[in-house]
Amino acid sequence: MNKPSKAKDPLGRGRGCSSYMYTMLSAAGVLSFLFLWQIALEAGLLSDRYVSRPTELIFLFFQKFSDTTPDGSTLPVAILASLKVSLTGLIVAIFTGIPLGMLMGWYKGIDKFVRPLFEVLRPIPPISWIPLTIVWLGIGLKAKAFIIFFAAFIPCVINSYTGIKLTSKTLINVAKTFGASNFTTFIRVGIPSAMPMAFAGIRVALGNAWSTLVAAEMLAATAGLGYMILMGRSFARPDIIMLGMIVIGALGALFTGVLNFFEKKVIKWRAAK
Repeated sequence: MNKPSKAKDPLGRGRGCSSYMYTMLSAAGVLSFLFLWQIALEAGLLSDRYVSRPTELIFLFFQKFSDTTPDGSTLPVAILASLKVSLTGLIVAIFTGIPLGMLMGWYKGIDKFVRPLFEVLRPIPPISWIPLTIVWLGIGLKAKAFIIFFAAFIPCVINSYTGIKLTSKTLINVAKTFGASNFTTFIRVGIPSAMPMAFAGIRVALGNAWSTLVAAEMLAATAGLGYMILMGRSFARPDIIMLGMIVIGALGALFTGVLNFFEKKVIKWRAAK
């Protein structure tokens, strides 16, 4: 009797080869986009007055490591200033929003106490807090980080709340059958079950933090990627604007990769499926 054949990769390759192929396809997609962008400018389909060439942006990227025009700081200084603002607000939002969302989802009393205020604050756009933030906190790091915090706090609460609400009733009943208290069940069953949604909330919060960065750095900033973009607009430098946007996007992608790595380490049971 013939033994059943093992499942094979659709393309006849191993998992390592497939991973390498997909990485190459991703790189090819990015390079193809840059190539078409360059060709469109060279052919006159796009005006170089409003859109810079990819080759010019690559040159500007290395030039900004020593050139301080027009925003008064080099690119590394701008990146570090933006990271300080965005990560401060993001980290505070994660360590307050996720526990709050889980507590609201598990304990009905906390939910009833906090939800009315949360539902009032949730629809308010983060940038609308700028005038009050200036009055309350001035124009320093705390003010900018608060704008980032508010943008990241909401998705952290919502996703962790939803995640713990989706905890399997069967698992909860099993834990109670073995004599676990409500708090122990919350720690041992509720939190692990909510972690996938909590990480999804962190991912959304990360995107919100970077997208709000420009607005946060409008608070009389003197350095940062958002400030560099604003100076590029003031001096009619589309190359500076586009470089700032690309660096923000690249940093966001980098942090998403780091977040995915930690998610796999924390939620090992999910990766094993």
